[in-house]
Amino acid sequence: MTIKIHNQSSNPLPTYASSSAAGMDLRANLSEPVVLQPFERKLIPTGLFMELPADCEAQVRPRSGLALKHGITVLNSPGTIDADYRGEIGVILINLSQEPFEIQPGERIAQMVIAQFRQVKMQEVNTLEELSDTERGAGGFGHSGKQ
Repeated sequence: MTIKIHNQSSNPLPTYASSSAAGMDLRANLSEPVVLQPFERKLIPTGLFMELPADCEAQVRPRSGLALKHGITVLNSPGTIDADYRGEIGVILINLSQEPFEIQPGERIAQMVIAQFRQVKMQEVNTLEELSDTERGAGGFGHSGKQ
């Protein structure tokens, strides 16, 4: 699959770091460093604009190293970029640590995964009995116990 992308930053286009990587790194398009104070959130621009196929979305996810080492994560993870969006890709970062964190121009701040999806039609039913029965049933959070 080929995706049209326009790069208004001085950073390289997103690429896969390895042959089996699912995500491509997104970089901060900044003219100077930006400081994220503890528990502060900011929209960080990437300078990227793209055209996705109609049956695809781009998911913006945290980078594990930033999350583990510095408590920096994507607030609305995963963020969704719809196929009909043509604006600049921005990443909402939040600092969940107790220390200020400085984002450098060109720093890798998130990863982007391109995924196909299907739109569905909802068919309303009048009773719960109209839903098929399963072994799990209504078992929710923690229903399978600690294993």
